[in-house]
Amino acid sequence: MSLKERINNDMKDAMRSRQSERLSAIRMLLAAVKQKEIDDRIDLDDAQVTAIVEKLIKQRRDSIEQFTKAGRNELADRERFEEQVLASYMPAQLADEEIAAEIEAAVAATGAAGPQDMGKIMGVLKGKLAGRADMSAVSARVKARLSR
Repeated sequence: MSLKERINNDMKDAMRSRQSERLSAIRMLLAAVKQKEIDDRIDLDDAQVTAIVEKLIKQRRDSIEQFTKAGRNELADRERFEEQVLASYMPAQLADEEIAAEIEAAVAATGAAGPQDMGKIMGVLKGKLAGRADMSAVSARVKARLSR
């Protein structure tokens, strides 16, 4: 079953069980997927849907931070709930050791010598780790590795 099919099935289940908050979050996700498909005139595969989910999760985290700073805890709680719903569609996250091993493999494969080669390494890692690791954290780890 593709990720889009799983999301559609979850939407139907949320409708049947009258989970309005969950239904709202899933509909928002499906709307973003449909919008991307219409804009690009393509059918999205699982990797592309995962990228959309990842983008929406990042938006939720930014909103949570802003709402918390403004003292709007009820809105921050709603964003946290949506983030949890969206996170359920992400692939399992890699452990730190696995990420470190992927970084070392990418450094060896590209022959990176210093910080100027960061783009090469991130290009290799983005394809392997997208959706399975926080790419901003990976970027920081690559920068630290190349600065040695």
